[in-house]
Amino acid sequence: MDLTRTDPEPADSGPTASVRVGPEPAEPVPADPVLAGAAPVDSVPAEPADSEPAFADPAPVDLVLVDLGPGDPRMAADVAPLIRALRPRLSADAFTAFAEEGHAQGLRFTVAYDAATGRALGAATHRVLATSRGRLLFVDDLVTAAESRGRGVGARLMAELERRGRAEGCARLELDSGTTNVDAHRFYHARRLTVAAFHFGRELEPDPG
Repeated sequence: MDLTRTDPEPADSGPTASVRVGPEPAEPVPADPVLAGAAPVDSVPAEPADSEPAFADPAPVDLVLVDLGPGDPRMAADVAPLIRALRPRLSADAFTAFAEEGHAQGLRFTVAYDAATGRALGAATHRVLATSRGRLLFVDDLVTAAESRGRGVGARLMAELERRGRAEGCARLELDSGTTNVDAHRFYHARRLTVAAFHFGRELEPDPG
């Protein structure tokens, strides 16, 4: 992800923090971006609000949101499969290295667990950045497990990220999304995110030295 970042595949483990989130209000919004094979989170089409649900049971799910860090076994068991499906070139070892380095740089891993089953249904990676434009919460990845599509997981993670951004004194929440992913864009627009800038990038060749 996406709230997510779509660049190519791009620490201490503090105490676990969690926040209980109740069922999503029943309002027609586009469905969450979802995991779909090797596709980036933000490149997976969100369901239009008036479409039929992709799964038989679209009922909102009761969630517990938990922050995990390197050293927690749930990082490998729950977070890695979600992020690696989003970034297929990321091996298991590369994920561990990325998680440790990213956590040391302020990256946080928030996981949405089904309160009834204990299964990880989605995850967001995010960090607070100090910029010349002000303090902001940047969302690197947002991903929802495919079987949980349409059950409000992405929306709940977004709401929690917004809450944290305000608590951290951030002026904005920002993310990158692929230019062709119009379905996912509807998900963001429905949550009042706007297109404010172009994101430019290029691959860097390894230093020959």
